Amino acid sequence: MSFNNRKEAGEQLADALQRFRKADAVVIALPRGGVEVALPVARRLKAPMTLLLVRKLGLPSQPELAMGAIVDGEKPFTVRNDNVIDFSGVAPAAFEAVAARELAEIHRRNKLYFSGRDPIAIEGRVAIVVDDGIATGATVRAAIKGLKAQKPARIVLAVPVASQDALDMLRGDVDEVVVLEGLSALGAIGFSYRDFPQLTDADVIAALNEAEAARRRP
Repeated sequence: MSFNNRKEAGEQLADALQRFRKADAVVIALPRGGVEVALPVARRLKAPMTLLLVRKLGLPSQPELAMGAIVDGEKPFTVRNDNVIDFSGVAPAAFEAVAARELAEIHRRNKLYFSGRDPIAIEGRVAIVVDDGIATGATVRAAIKGLKAQKPARIVLAVPVASQDALDMLRGDVDEVVVLEGLSALGAIGFSYRDFPQLTDADVIAALNEAEAARRRP
């Protein structure tokens, strides 16, 4: 058991990221789980926090196993996990059906989370991408590829825990990786947390509100 909860993991991750406190950084959480880790990071770095909406494309027969991921943007970007697709025999039509469903969920979240909020500029800044952990890496890879379209000066991937295979795959996609615990094998991310509840839309909105309030404090 590595962490009591996401907040504790975020505090430890913030310790490892203190050198970015004086950088022109923006903390980018992958919802929903990443927001509780990202909030302590944003507060400690005194950086704005925003979201990058990305969804795992789970196998129709085993939704927890990623056959790819899709990220929002002017042109939604899809990453395929061809090894899983080939092994499972997923037909193209089935893949596209899952992608369409998850893109609809991204659009729902976009409207809900960002309604009434001013956009946070990412171009030219240090983008610190935070999630609560990485298993296969497909979701994070899609997020990073979508993020690059916003032209950050530098991308730092920061997570409490990740599988070594995922880290090896992702290192070439970012400028730097900060991970507190790399494991040779990783099942469900929740195994690394004592308390790992599913977060709600209300949790995400509350975290965004708290990040905005923290930025306004002297």
